[in-house]
Amino acid sequence: MSAKSNTKEFFATGRRKTSTARVRITEGTGIFTINKRELADYCKTEQQKKMAIGPLTTVDMAKDVDVSVNVNGGGGTGQAGAIRHGLSRALEKMDGELRSPLKKAGHLRRDPRKIERKKTGQPGARKRFQFSKR
Repeated sequence: MSAKSNTKEFFATGRRKTSTARVRITEGTGIFTINKRELADYCKTEQQKKMAIGPLTTVDMAKDVDVSVNVNGGGGTGQAGAIRHGLSRALEKMDGELRSPLKKAGHLRRDPRKIERKKTGQPGARKRFQFSKR
């Protein structure tokens, strides 16, 4: 029996805008990989890094678990939000007592905001073509 089969893995899915993140956490030393790349390499801004690791810092488990994420769709901010959502769901599966601090910080809530569709007869979702009286 290998050592890998003894470790427990917890899976969860997170979504934001058009991004979907599949998160896998195991007990470990704090390694955080996104699409087989380091967190620092993948996230372009400091804000995205903070958003992605937000649930871990909320429950003080940044050095206790290894996180592996597959994320696709959308842009940087949407992907960071999807990672945050999936990571908080996985942490909740790992330990049910983490639910209240995660919920209080707002990490378990799925952000429903999406881009509004463009309407016909207009240049964008809300903008109108310029009106000319004469």
